[in-house]
Amino acid sequence: MSHHPSASLRKVLRPIHLWALAVGLVISGEYFGWNYGWGVAGTVGLLISTLIVTVLYVTFIFSFTELTSAIPNAGGPFAYAYKAFGPIGGMIAGYATLIEFIFAPPAIAFALGSYVHFLNADIPVMYTAVGCYFIFTLINLLGIKESALFNMVVTILALIGLAIFIILTLPHFDSRKFLANNGSFGFNGIFAALPFAIWFYLGIEGVAMVAEEVIDPQKNIPKGYLLGMSTLVLITLAVIILAGGVGNWQELVKIDYPLPAAISQAIGKENVLTKAFAFIGLFGLIASFHGLIIGYSRQIFALSRSSFLPSILSEVNLKYRTPHWALLAGGIVGLICLATGTTDKVIIISALGAVVMYAISMLSLLKMHKEIRSIAGFRTPFFPWFPIIALVLSLVCLAAIAYYNAFLTLVFFAGLALGLALFVLAGRNKIRLDDNLLQIED
Repeated sequence: MSHHPSASLRKVLRPIHLWALAVGLVISGEYFGWNYGWGVAGTVGLLISTLIVTVLYVTFIFSFTELTSAIPNAGGPFAYAYKAFGPIGGMIAGYATLIEFIFAPPAIAFALGSYVHFLNADIPVMYTAVGCYFIFTLINLLGIKESALFNMVVTILALIGLAIFIILTLPHFDSRKFLANNGSFGFNGIFAALPFAIWFYLGIEGVAMVAEEVIDPQKNIPKGYLLGMSTLVLITLAVIILAGGVGNWQELVKIDYPLPAAISQAIGKENVLTKAFAFIGLFGLIASFHGLIIGYSRQIFALSRSSFLPSILSEVNLKYRTPHWALLAGGIVGLICLATGTTDKVIIISALGAVVMYAISMLSLLKMHKEIRSIAGFRTPFFPWFPIIALVLSLVCLAAIAYYNAFLTLVFFAGLALGLALFVLAGRNKIRLDDNLLQIED
C-alpha cells in the first residue's frame, strides 16, 4: 500500500472520550504497580510521595493543556519541543515519550497475566500477557472512534470496580494497620518511592496524542484533561489509604494484584465478591493497556511523519484511518520487553521517560508562552508558577530515580545519546519541518 497523503487521522473525539482516555490510560496504575513503593517507603512514605507527585501532575496538566490546545498534533510533546528547541529538542522529547509509552504496556500485560492467574491458577502469566498484545493491537487497527468507544466502556467498568473496592474495604479500614511497621523507612524512602507514585498518574498526557482526532480541540481538550485529573486524584488517594489499612500491607508489596489481595484480607479469598472484584479489575488493566497502545502508535506515527523514524511507520490504513505499521512496530518492542522484564524495572524505565518528557514540555511552554498565548484555547493558571513547579518536581523525581536506580538510568541515557548521535550523523537535525506538519493553527 503506497503512502497516501489524503489519508489523515479522523476528527471524531469529544470531551467524554477524552475524559475516558485520560482516566483509562492511567487507571491500571490504581490497580497495581504502586504497591512496590510500599516496599521502599512503607505506607506513610508512599502517601507523602504520592502527595508530592499529585502536585507535580496537577501543575503539569494545567500547563500541558495549554500546549496541547495550541498545538493539537499527534506527536504531542515531540511537536512542542520541536517548535521550542528545534530538531534536537524534538528528538529528546520524542525519545522520552516513546520510552514511557512503549515500556508501560509490558508491565500492564504482566499484571493482566497475574490477575488472570489469580482467578485461574492453570493459566500461565505469559500466555495472557502475549495474547493481550495480539488482541488489543487488532482492536486498535479498526479505527480511533471504535477504539475510543471500547476504551470508554472498559474505563467505566474499571471505575465501577474501584467503587466496589472502596465499598468493600471501607468498613474494614483500621488506621493502626495503616500506620503499622512504618518505623524503619525514613526520609530516603519517600524519594525511593517517587517512581511508584508516578505510576498512579503515568500516561495521562497521552490524551495529547489524539489531539488531531478531537473535534474543536481548543475547547474540548482542556475539559477532558481537567475532568480526568480530578477523577484520578480522588481515586488514587482512596485506593492508597484503604488498601494499606485493611490487613497486613506488607503482604501486598511484591504482587501484581494488590487490590484483590487487599479485599481477600478483608473478607476472605474464597468470598465470591473477591473473585468478582478481580474479574472487574481486569478492565482497569485493559483500559490502560489499550490506551497506551493508542498513545505509542500516534507517537511513532508523528515521529515518522516528521522523518525522525522510517517513513513507512507513518502510513495510514485507507479503510480504518489508523497507523497500522506504527501499531505493529510498538507491539513488537513490547513483546521483546515481555521476554526480559520484571514489573518494577519496567515501571522505573517508563517513569524515567515520563519525567524527562515532562521537564522538556515545561521548558517548551516557558519558552513559547508569548507565542502560543494568542492561539491556545486554554491559559495556564498562575503562570509561570505552575510550569516552574512542575519542572522542579520533575527534576526532583528524575534525581530520585537516578539515585536509586543508577543502572537503569544509565541505560536510558545511553539510549538517548545513541539516538542523538545517529540522528545528527544522518543529518536529520538539519531538517526544518513546515508548520503544517506541526499543525500550528493561526
